[in-house]
Amino acid sequence: MRSQRRIVRPHPGDPGAPPVVLFGAGSPIIVDVQESCARLGWRITAVVKNVPGDVHASGDAPIVEATPAMRLAEPVMLPLFSPANRRHAWHHAVSLGASTFPSLIDPTSILPRRIDIAEGVYINAGCTIGAAARIGRFAFINRGASLGHHLELGEFASIGPGVTIAGQVTVGADAMIGAGAVVLPGISIGRGAIVAAGAVVHRDVPDGATVIGRPAT
Repeated sequence: MRSQRRIVRPHPGDPGAPPVVLFGAGSPIIVDVQESCARLGWRITAVVKNVPGDVHASGDAPIVEATPAMRLAEPVMLPLFSPANRRHAWHHAVSLGASTFPSLIDPTSILPRRIDIAEGVYINAGCTIGAAARIGRFAFINRGASLGHHLELGEFASIGPGVTIAGQVTVGADAMIGAGAVVLPGISIGRGAIVAAGAVVHRDVPDGATVIGRPAT
């Protein structure tokens, strides 16, 4: 069993709050990540535009283009919701020298005393997580999600806003659960599976499957 980590949240203005680079200027969700950083007093030193296209970041920090010559020495956050996009951005950031990926937990979320959170995790505002949960590296939990006790959330998995997950649920790596979905107790969501927005999942979902509806099929 992995050791349980204690989460320390710096207060705004805390000199111990880390500087951070946001890697993914074109992601619409980046503005929520910027707000979480602001509430914690984390200083965003740069926002990296890693792919061509629109920039959705607010003007809190300079926008810089990713180039082969870039070297990322500061801690890096990956503000992208899609598991595939986040995994691709991680590989790209590592190729540019990134080695430190802190977890960012919005201070408005409620976490238990006993929880295991790996590197690179983002927990957005207003979430509630039950006791004895294990959150895999680079998982993404969006606004207002309610996640039950003994959750096993795999690496790079994404949980949409307003999702409700009951107790003793396992969510595989790279799985994605859409906004407002409900997962009943003891269910297993397979690796790379997709649960559509608003679905009610009452039975296990195989690896790579997509389920929709109430109940989900």
